[in-house]
Amino acid sequence: MALDKATVAKIAKLARLRVTEDRLEGLATELSNILSWIEQLEKVDTDGVAPMTSVVMASLRQREDAITDGGKPDDILANAPSTAAGFFMVPKVVE
Repeated sequence: MALDKATVAKIAKLARLRVTEDRLEGLATELSNILSWIEQLEKVDTDGVAPMTSVVMASLRQREDAITDGGKPDDILANAPSTAAGFFMVPKVVE
């Protein structure tokens, strides 16, 4: 796919890029080369190829998704500067 100077100017305007007139021809050539490379990639047969997230086949260890209270409320509250009835106490921030 070949791009002309007018198309490149329109793309630059849409991308909010300031491109001088003397650079439009070079950009048109570069963008045309990129688009032709993408057209080559479209021709590659990818049927039967599974999508990948990494080149290394690895999986994360799974654990049971269970809700717990931590089992150590006294140890957790021991770090607080002030507590009351098993809760953290914080200073009032709204008047």
